[in-house]
Amino acid sequence: MGFLKSLLIRLGSTALAFWLATLIIPGITLQTDAFGEAVVTLLLVSVIFGVVNAVLQPIVKTVGCGLYLLTLGLIAVVVNGLLFLLTGFIAGQLDLPFEVDGFWPAAVLGALLVGVVTWLLGLILDRD
Repeated sequence: MGFLKSLLIRLGSTALAFWLATLIIPGITLQTDAFGEAVVTLLLVSVIFGVVNAVLQPIVKTVGCGLYLLTLGLIAVVVNGLLFLLTGFIAGQLDLPFEVDGFWPAAVLGALLVGVVTWLLGLILDRD
């Protein structure tokens, strides 16, 4: 039960972070007015984002280990922006009304905002 609760809290906090990103960052849009469709879309985009990060981020970190060392980890901002942009692309391919307009500033700032908000909500909600 603890794993499922943690997973649902993480999914909800990521969906909330994506919703905040659509409100704050120009270039990230949720193109629906229906509340139910917006919630389902944000939950699905959160799942896509989680899968993309779980599958690709370890591969990128392993392959690009030298770049992480060379840039003292700053390349992570670029990698997270690209993964965010990929999430928007996959959502578009699935006909979800979620759109990321480009790498800079939308994807980079979106990835930063989603990361900070989910981290803060994780601290507040204590997923354990």
